[in-house]
Amino acid sequence: MLAQVKSSCVYGIDGYLIDIEVDISRGLPASVIVGLPDAAVKESKDRVKSALQNSGFKYPSKRITVNLAPADLKKEGSLFDLPIAIGMLCASEQIKKVRTGYIIIGELSLDGKVRPVNGILSMALMCAKDNFKGIILPSGNAGEASYVKGIEVIGVSNLAEAVDFIEGNSDIAPCENKCDAGEGCLNPEHMDFSEVKGQEHVKRALEIAVAGGHNILMIGPPGTGKTMLAKRVPSIMPDMNIEEALETARIHSTAGANKKYFRDGIFKRPFRSPHHTASDVSIIGGGQFPKPGEVSLAHNGVLFLDELPEFKRNVLEVLRQPLEDREVTVSRVKTTITFPANYMLIAAMNPCPCGYFTDQNRECRCTPLQIQRYISRISGPLMDRIDIHIEVPVVRFRDIASKKPAEPSAHVKSRVEKARKIQKTRFGSGKIHCNAQMNSKQIKKYCCIEKEAEELLNKAMDNLCLSARAYDKIKKIARTIADIDDSPGIISRHIAEAVQYRSLDKNIWPA
Repeated sequence: MLAQVKSSCVYGIDGYLIDIEVDISRGLPASVIVGLPDAAVKESKDRVKSALQNSGFKYPSKRITVNLAPADLKKEGSLFDLPIAIGMLCASEQIKKVRTGYIIIGELSLDGKVRPVNGILSMALMCAKDNFKGIILPSGNAGEASYVKGIEVIGVSNLAEAVDFIEGNSDIAPCENKCDAGEGCLNPEHMDFSEVKGQEHVKRALEIAVAGGHNILMIGPPGTGKTMLAKRVPSIMPDMNIEEALETARIHSTAGANKKYFRDGIFKRPFRSPHHTASDVSIIGGGQFPKPGEVSLAHNGVLFLDELPEFKRNVLEVLRQPLEDREVTVSRVKTTITFPANYMLIAAMNPCPCGYFTDQNRECRCTPLQIQRYISRISGPLMDRIDIHIEVPVVRFRDIASKKPAEPSAHVKSRVEKARKIQKTRFGSGKIHCNAQMNSKQIKKYCCIEKEAEELLNKAMDNLCLSARAYDKIKKIARTIADIDDSPGIISRHIAEAVQYRSLDKNIWPA
């Protein structure tokens, strides 16, 4: 007898509908799974056999053929265990009647328990898009899928419970939609800028970077608070809307980072900080079955690269495409997958190999050649994509010992949101969302500089030996500063402040 069960899988970060066909016919007892399964899918027949027998069902002693359609799409993972088991029970007539309109997903343990799987959010979104009634999945994944509106999320803990529901012998209450209930719609507590003593000009630079979507590089000796400041940047970023939250969450769901991410709440902007020994594949994504990398896991959030020159050269170079295109394209022989990668890059580095070139209290032992070689580990094309360079000095004792409260993140965030609203109105519904994404034509149109400010910029270009590429960067930064000040035009003080954020373009480093 033939039975069909609807299931789903994930390829890239998108969910795809899978038809599981189970045919039981006469012949010597054997089971085969076809439809481009990987090793984990092929092994499901052994897990399903034990799960059926240990749950009180009979395993058919006939020839069993399982087809996963479409057959030209590679299938991976253990998420087909539960639908294959249900298909076998239907084909062997152990299940007499079936509730229709549901997608079934889940891994089975040998005793019949249903275990969580990765990529549930993408599959639940596909279920809602294709107008299915609901999704039957492991109870451990129910909270994750409950962020999707328009479908019933039925969590089951074992095979027998799933069979009872499918036959209609019992009812399981669908999980309440978390967005409707207001759960997770607020950011959990972030580390706050008020906890950072001193470094007011660095906080200001980070505020400008977030307001305009600019990438930023912090340069300073060890122990000056670069990492501490970077970790607090999400606390001043605008809140994500439901579309951004779901897009970011399904990337984490596909990558298998769903436990921690969904526990913290999907409306929290991600903060990723890979170690400098990370490979290019772990940063950019890929693999036999391509998975998102760190640049995609940081989508709509922050990618923090500490000790930037210590990263391998090829790792840094692969960042160039996502910084420019806001997405990553992973090409394989049979397919090409695109992952979103719209993130804010925050990088930190020491000014020299020993770390004390700009420290007034400690002597630097590095030669000018060593310092130049250290800085040159970051290529020109990558540096060209970093708008703001800020020097982070050693914190003075009076700042550390001061009892005066620093400005909290909430105050900074309100200014950032105000500036972002101005930019949204300026650029409309196009592909440009913030000042950092402007091209030459848009810079000319929107960065209107007053005469005095233009003269100041010309003097800065000559006196500070600024590079040609710094010209457009300064105008973009000045435009963001003007937005924070709610100024329609760019005036002299905006240009003067913007010039301060191009440290590596100034002639202050050893040649």
